[in-house]
Amino acid sequence: MIFPLVLRGIGVIASVIGNFFVSTDEKRRNAMAAMNRGFYIAAAIAVVASAVASFFFMVDPTSNAVDWRPFLATLSGVILAIALDKLTEYFTSTHFNPVKETSRSSQTGSATNILSGLALGMESSVWAVVVIAMSIFSSVLIFGTYSADPTVTFTAILYGVSLTGIGMLLLTGNTISMDSFGPISDNANGIGEMAGLDKNARNVMDDLDAVGNTTKAVTKGIAIGSAVIAAVALFGSYLTDVGRMQEPLIQSGVLTEADRLVGINVAAPTVFIGLLIGGAIPFLFSALMIRSVSRAAAQIVNEVRRQFRIPGLMEGKVLPDYARAVMISTTAAQKELVSLGLIAVLVPVMVGFLLGVEALGGFLAGIILSGQLMAVFQSNAGGAWDNAKKYIEEGNFGGKHSEPHKAAVVGDTVGDPLKDTAGPALNPMIKVINLVALIIAPVVVTVVRPGEPLGMGLILAMVICGVALVWAIWQSKREGEQMTEPVNAPSAAD
Repeated sequence: MIFPLVLRGIGVIASVIGNFFVSTDEKRRNAMAAMNRGFYIAAAIAVVASAVASFFFMVDPTSNAVDWRPFLATLSGVILAIALDKLTEYFTSTHFNPVKETSRSSQTGSATNILSGLALGMESSVWAVVVIAMSIFSSVLIFGTYSADPTVTFTAILYGVSLTGIGMLLLTGNTISMDSFGPISDNANGIGEMAGLDKNARNVMDDLDAVGNTTKAVTKGIAIGSAVIAAVALFGSYLTDVGRMQEPLIQSGVLTEADRLVGINVAAPTVFIGLLIGGAIPFLFSALMIRSVSRAAAQIVNEVRRQFRIPGLMEGKVLPDYARAVMISTTAAQKELVSLGLIAVLVPVMVGFLLGVEALGGFLAGIILSGQLMAVFQSNAGGAWDNAKKYIEEGNFGGKHSEPHKAAVVGDTVGDPLKDTAGPALNPMIKVINLVALIIAPVVVTVVRPGEPLGMGLILAMVICGVALVWAIWQSKREGEQMTEPVNAPSAAD
């Protein structure tokens, strides 16, 4: 119990030390290499310190031998973080072939640019799943012979999976720093453009902006990977908590031994229904998020067009109304999250009480799998589209203001809601739904009896939940503000 807390303390110190090595100069003008250097140094320090900590906290009191298995599980988590880092960098950086291929496809129009980005994002999601699966399987190999008792071994494997997640998050300080670098460099580049800085300064800022797109994608990949690892551990806790609540009911004869939940039988129709619903939720969530971005964007565009008509604004004699644009954006963000939050809370509740506790387990399995695939796909595809535009702006394939550049701008516009809204939102969605399911599982076990009809009170509660869910989906599907002056609208391609 103490060892994971010690590991987190080690990770904080290692991240602080590693960030001191993030520096560059005129001879080594490579921001990504500088951040990777700090990341790898912090990883090395954390691994060595974790091995030393094992001598103090992982000693078998009977044999005085050090149990290296928890350390090896932690090490697999560190390796997983590094692997996801390099994998995401490969698919989203301007220095590698996938982004160059997407840039090249812009020569034949925006449609081929979008197709290339979609293919890139889908492929990257597959390899991310393979890496995460290998990391989880490493815990099976490490703790697979822990005990002759299968239950004890199962618990030990889940402990190893949890330590894998701890290993991934050992370098949280570096990860958050890299994530913060993305919007900072992006906004600095925008300020430099508006300020009319010289060409050399703009080239430096464009390069940093491209690196920032990659670091944002990298940190999102690590975040969703840690969410999947945490969800697997929570899944084990779900089975344990349900079993603990079923035990007294079995002893009293309310339930039979056949009703004990020891696993999730996907062949059972209700469980398979739960699996299907869980797999569909990330798609619904993503669709509603993208639609909400479209509505908010329409409001901002209309506001900008209104301000363009303010006398003296285009001549620089009058300042724009920045506060109103910010208010529109923040208000829209808060309003759109209400319905999405209701969906995340109500769906597991309805699945649990209507289909049973085992179907709720299948629901969690479906949401973990499709949520991971969708999140990585959207984050990497969006980052690749953005950097494909940056690669063209560096002077490749015609450079800025060329036809390929205009096609790449379309791809970037499509990718922004994916990488900045829908993709990152799936990470907390997976965790929230898993926690809600974990909280309501004991209640489901005590209230819902296999083969017995639901009580009137529970039916009424489910009807209310259903109405609230329909309202939330309807609210997220409402038509946005109509565009004004659609024909004469100024182009925002640059």
